[in-house]
Amino acid sequence: MRVRETARGWTAVWLVVLALTQTAMFVLVWRFAVHTELGQWLDTVALTGNRIGQDRIDGPVDTLLNAMSVVSLLVATAVIGFIALIRGRKALAITATLLIAGANVSTQLLKYYLVRPDFGIDPERAAAGNSLPSGHTAVAASVAIALILVLPRQVRVAGAFLGAGYAAAAGVATLSAGWHRPSDAIAAYLVVGAWAAAAGLVLLFFQREQAVVERGDAHRLGAAVLGGAGVVALLGAALALSWLVDRSTVAVEELGRRPLFVGYAGSAAGIAGTIAVVAALVLAVVHRLVPRWKG
Repeated sequence: MRVRETARGWTAVWLVVLALTQTAMFVLVWRFAVHTELGQWLDTVALTGNRIGQDRIDGPVDTLLNAMSVVSLLVATAVIGFIALIRGRKALAITATLLIAGANVSTQLLKYYLVRPDFGIDPERAAAGNSLPSGHTAVAASVAIALILVLPRQVRVAGAFLGAGYAAAAGVATLSAGWHRPSDAIAAYLVVGAWAAAAGLVLLFFQREQAVVERGDAHRLGAAVLGGAGVVALLGAALALSWLVDRSTVAVEELGRRPLFVGYAGSAAGIAGTIAVVAALVLAVVHRLVPRWKG
């Protein structure tokens, strides 16, 4: 019993660290991307670069984004709750639902109340105001992360990869369609990640006394592969953006095709890498949050 309580204690500490870290990362992304001229310039380069090859992907991008609505979110939430309920996990069903609701409501509130200063870098979209975080991206990411929590352990890794891929595609699609800047999608993932850590704490608090955590249920390889791929993508994004920084004195409209493509591709890698790391962190600890139980 003492060993189990110690493990739960360390898991709780880890979840608190994750929640605080992702919240701090959100603040850093917001401050840099929205409140600095360099951050706005990098975002604008990526958003302008989306026109490269846009004709080829307009159809799939529109289909993916238009499929995300309030109705589809409610249906997805109901399905996730149903999966948890048929597994006999009432607390899990409620927590997963609250995760989705909390992440999406807070995303909309943040987008409404955060202010975007106009540095004259992107006059075409200045009137639109703040767009961080992305609501469409938050919808996809919250459903993907909730799915990792409710799926049985036998299919959890596959669900994590599919969910992360779907959420990444949604984030990149908002950039490709010109709906959102890359920082908007990245910020949305961090909001969802912080809510996922909070949901984990709730699950840990209401965990049954007869719960059994088996080391064999840990998804170490799956989490390592997913997280490793995310880190590689983030390193690629960092290299691309660092290459662009040396050209930040040039107006966006005067940039050639190569820097615009580097900005777009690098930002897409950053979007995909962020959700991969967020999903991997959830996958690495979910066996302790939703363990087996006796009886």
